Amino acid sequence: MIKVFRLKIRYIILAAIFLFALTSAFNKVMNLLENRKVAVLSWTVANKVIVIDPGHGGIDPGSKGANGAIEKEITLDMSKKLAAVLSQAGAIVIMTRESDTDLSDPGGGPLITRKRQDLSRRVGMANDRGADAFISIHVNSFKSGIREHGAQTFYQPNSMEGAKLAKCIQGELVRLMKNTNRQAKAVDYYTTRNAKMPSAIVEIGFISNPKEEELMCEQGYQGKLAYAIYSGIVKYFAELATPTDGNIDKDKAIQTFMINKGEVCDAP
Repeated sequence: MIKVFRLKIRYIILAAIFLFALTSAFNKVMNLLENRKVAVLSWTVANKVIVIDPGHGGIDPGSKGANGAIEKEITLDMSKKLAAVLSQAGAIVIMTRESDTDLSDPGGGPLITRKRQDLSRRVGMANDRGADAFISIHVNSFKSGIREHGAQTFYQPNSMEGAKLAKCIQGELVRLMKNTNRQAKAVDYYTTRNAKMPSAIVEIGFISNPKEEELMCEQGYQGKLAYAIYSGIVKYFAELATPTDGNIDKDKAIQTFMINKGEVCDAP
């Protein structure tokens, strides 16, 4: 009786291992197919004007982690990677800053006054260029809860297109990063409130979490984040470009599929 029971336990364990392996393999295949779908749809961002805003900079360092990482440095590195992958797909990318600077006038008064001027000029740059999307990159911080983790995207309340953009990006962050189940959230921010185009703020992780602080400084992790954000942007524009029956422009899709070698646009 004991021997039969042990055999049953062994078979149950083997069956569980098999099911786990099968599920894992299925998920990997589905992810590969989804990434290839993004590559096929990458034509939808071609010639789109996308403004990428690396949060903080210059007089404003942003948040600082326990290990010494500084928000303005992480956001600039991340934004450059996102700009590279979007440019590879044919988007016209405009960075609000490309070095450790801000957009306020030197000696322009108190820090709060210069910060307002800085933010106004960032979103003004997007409005003046008639951008198709405005993406602001930041890192989150929650000092009283160092275990808080995971990227999260925010959009302006009552902005239907902003919500769609943020949800597309958040969906890809969840799918590809596999370390966040957070949802896109409506929050009133100056830049998203004043942007005349769909806009989203992407908090790529918590600098107050030492483990995530370390991850956000890694080039490979930044590259994966950049691809996830790019993938969400592609899916947003694909939704705008495709009819409700789900069909896509086959000629453009096939052309993009054939020429895309996956050197930059492919998933890391």
